[in-house]
Amino acid sequence: MATMTLSAADQVRRRGLRQMRSVALGLLLLAVAIYVATLHLEGGWGYVNTAAEAAMVGALADWFAVTALFRHPLGLPIPHTAIVPTRKDSLAESLEQFVTENFLSEEVVAEKMRTAEVSRRVGEWLAAGNHAERIVAEGARTVGAALPRLGDEDVTAFVRGSLLPRFVREPLSPIAGHFLQSVVEDGAHHALLELVLVEAHDWLRDNRDVVADIVGSRAPSWSPQWVDRIVIDRIHREALAWLADVRDNPSHPTRQALDRLLGQLADDLQNDPDMMGRFEAFKARMLTHPDMGSSLTAVWDAVRKALIEAINDPASTLQVRATTALQELGKRLQDDDGLRGRVDARAAEAVGYVVRTYGNEIVSIISDTIERWDGREAAARIELHVGRDLQFIRINGTVVGALVGLLIHAFSQLL
Repeated sequence: MATMTLSAADQVRRRGLRQMRSVALGLLLLAVAIYVATLHLEGGWGYVNTAAEAAMVGALADWFAVTALFRHPLGLPIPHTAIVPTRKDSLAESLEQFVTENFLSEEVVAEKMRTAEVSRRVGEWLAAGNHAERIVAEGARTVGAALPRLGDEDVTAFVRGSLLPRFVREPLSPIAGHFLQSVVEDGAHHALLELVLVEAHDWLRDNRDVVADIVGSRAPSWSPQWVDRIVIDRIHREALAWLADVRDNPSHPTRQALDRLLGQLADDLQNDPDMMGRFEAFKARMLTHPDMGSSLTAVWDAVRKALIEAINDPASTLQVRATTALQELGKRLQDDDGLRGRVDARAAEAVGYVVRTYGNEIVSIISDTIERWDGREAAARIELHVGRDLQFIRINGTVVGALVGLLIHAFSQLL
């Protein structure tokens, strides 16, 4: 066997190969001994002698066939022997093509993914034991080690050099319009509107003096102060009543008018060239402002510090919620047939895309690796994995040869 580094599993394989070689050789030597011992005996021993002779022929023929795969038998350069060392590159290409056509095809892999119930198994694993906690802990450890290494200079360079210019070039008006349209259709803005109305009503109720100052500064100089107070009180009461009415009446005309306004704005952001142009111009002014990059960096710095603090605390809300979310996902993957089917379908599509796009590169590892081996090393490695089973060919050849020889001798005697 060629000199090469053997793993513990390879050591076990080599011992098995040597044992089977010893068994095959022992049967050959046994056939030789029986043949020599019965060579000049008469009577029924002729059958035994012929069977032993045929066993030797079968054993030697199969020894030659097995040996010829990996080396020249007895070191003789017989044609069409040492097949693996001399033709390893073409054999590697054939093996690569076989694996590609029969195992790493998109249809085969995608079908296996669909029938393997990967999502159900993942769900069972996530829901069992402390697996979700381990995932969160390992993820937190990895992120916690990476975040401090990401300096403000790197973030600023990325934001100013790549992120902001990309957003400036990318038209965002249709995206903003579509998002706003979805918000209006779902009524998701109503909660924010109610919050604004409540806060505005409370502020106006508690800040009458501010209203008085604003209205009083616009009153005519000739107007008596008692008239001004009456007007200010009336304006204050009417404004409070109007805010309370809008706040408490979900069908208030003001609310409906605001919905129509937002809906029209969403449509204009997607279809009106003039509105789209103004939006893009505003976006460009905002994103190209000199302070935008440093502002985003400051936001990122604050977020990073908060993340590091949460990651370093195993009992933080972030880690607890992440663990709970993973456990709930595991339970849903077990109980929700629809979700499980969608996940399996997406996984099959993803694996199919990888195989379709990178399958040739993946399988080329076979030929690339074998091409780096020299002939003897390739033969040694392959023989190490399949040689033990090939010794059964020698054993079967010895036994079958003996049986066939016995039958031929018996048939000859009958004739």
